[in-house]
Amino acid sequence: MSRLQGKVAVITGGSSGIGFATAKRFAEEGAHVFITGRRQAELDKAVEAIGRNVTAVQGDVTHPDDLDRLYAKVRETRGVIDVLFANSGFIELQGIDQISPEHFDKIFGINTKGLLFTVQKALPLMRQGGSIILVSSIANVKAFQSYGAYSASKAAVRSFARTWTLELKDRGIRVNTLSPGPVDTPIIDSQFETKEESDKLRESFAQVIPLGRMGRPEELAAAALFLASDESSFVAGIDLPVDGGMAQV
Repeated sequence: MSRLQGKVAVITGGSSGIGFATAKRFAEEGAHVFITGRRQAELDKAVEAIGRNVTAVQGDVTHPDDLDRLYAKVRETRGVIDVLFANSGFIELQGIDQISPEHFDKIFGINTKGLLFTVQKALPLMRQGGSIILVSSIANVKAFQSYGAYSASKAAVRSFARTWTLELKDRGIRVNTLSPGPVDTPIIDSQFETKEESDKLRESFAQVIPLGRMGRPEELAAAALFLASDESSFVAGIDLPVDGGMAQV
């Protein structure tokens, strides 16, 4: 039986990586999925790959007008939201001696401020008993060198889930955080200038993850499906790490 049959889901950052894998899984499970991202060409490829039950709306979560346009499309065509997967994120490595105001503002603008208004602007459409899933990171509890601003931005996301669980409880809306460990997505390559450098990071992660490898986007999508579905109906305010044990042992 399809676990999201007839539901409407919105996924930010849905054209690649974890967001794309989750959109594909949600559509397979019967949801109609709205995906958003900054690059139209990548959105078009994602829609073609997903094949059905999907609508793409180009936009940037740091632009309030783009969020308004996204939710206007949802309102016009479906009227409600059952699941919100707030996944858009950005990472850039800067040590404490390198961090600039521009670096800080970009990290927090996308990962924290953009996520906050993604949720706030969705609330008028959220159905009673809906599910909001915030993508954080195991960096919210574990230190990684040169990830200072990124880790802090993801710790803020974890805090949001606690507060919003209380604020939205009267509507029966469950807010949970999904925290990936190292996952092999294009964001790994985006941190470096050469493939040799990114592959070196992949190798170093594999050596310290108890399961001996990086995660796959599909594994995060499976965890997101649990949090989106009625199978997690008594789960609220949690942080669900999917990290091969990296931050757990």
